[in-house]
Amino acid sequence: MKYYHEPVLYSEVLECLAIRPKGVYVDGTLGGGGHALGICSALSWDGHFIGIDRDPEALTAASARLAHVTCRKDLVSGNYADIGAVLSSLNIEKADGILLDLGVSSFQLDTPSRGFSYMNDAPLDMRMDPTGSLTAEIVVNDYASGQIRNILKEYGEERWASRIAEFIAEARKEKRITTTFELVEIIKAAIPAKARREGPHPAKRTFQAIRIEVNDELGHLERALSDLTDVLASGGRLAVITFHSLEDRIVKEHINRRLNPCTCPPGLPVCACGKTTDIKKITGKPVTASAQEIEDNPRARSAKLRVIEKL
Repeated sequence: MKYYHEPVLYSEVLECLAIRPKGVYVDGTLGGGGHALGICSALSWDGHFIGIDRDPEALTAASARLAHVTCRKDLVSGNYADIGAVLSSLNIEKADGILLDLGVSSFQLDTPSRGFSYMNDAPLDMRMDPTGSLTAEIVVNDYASGQIRNILKEYGEERWASRIAEFIAEARKEKRITTTFELVEIIKAAIPAKARREGPHPAKRTFQAIRIEVNDELGHLERALSDLTDVLASGGRLAVITFHSLEDRIVKEHINRRLNPCTCPPGLPVCACGKTTDIKKITGKPVTASAQEIEDNPRARSAKLRVIEKL
């Protein structure tokens, strides 16, 4: 299967990054190279593009897609949370722009063997980095029932988290749960029939929650945002596309902390800590997909783009 990922908010990202032709730009979630191609096309021969991804198939696909571009490019196997080490290894101090697209790629979702989708029967995997030690099978079978409940509540915002966790715990007493369809049937049994008929697929939130746990997606994002902002050059921009409320909340909280860094006690008449902001917002409300884009690519429906600039 060809690695393909329809880049969401494509023109909006390129516009918000305000690309400098000779600049240094980082795509921390390279995927198949959709956004990357646009960035590279805007760079001159002495511009520099760095693409980072944990998925070796993504790196292979992006390398092919970007083969004809003339700017300098480095594609790196790794995690965007290690941005400092990645730039240091390339003898780069600052970047003029950084993009994070936190969505799971179409290729990962649609390739059954990866185990991301509740629509295909496959081993319970869900690893973005195939060399990672934690899989969805381990989460489902080896985590305590209370842990699973908490993951489904926190990461999936699943109303039926307690029942699903209980049904998983009962089912795994009989045999180990090893495939996506086995898990889907357990989830369907746990959710009352009326609730199953309403809203999205009954397994959607559970699969999202387990995927986030397997890949530590929110942890990486929380740990990375300060470093990503720190490595921006003056006038450099950080653009982040999120796809659910937990990610968006983490990004908003980071922006607010950076905009309001004062640590003085409330009520102090004059700031004594001396901390001032080093960023400004480029987007107030997040940028969302147009009706036409949503029609063309339904996965863009929940995308939100937030952009800041380093002072």
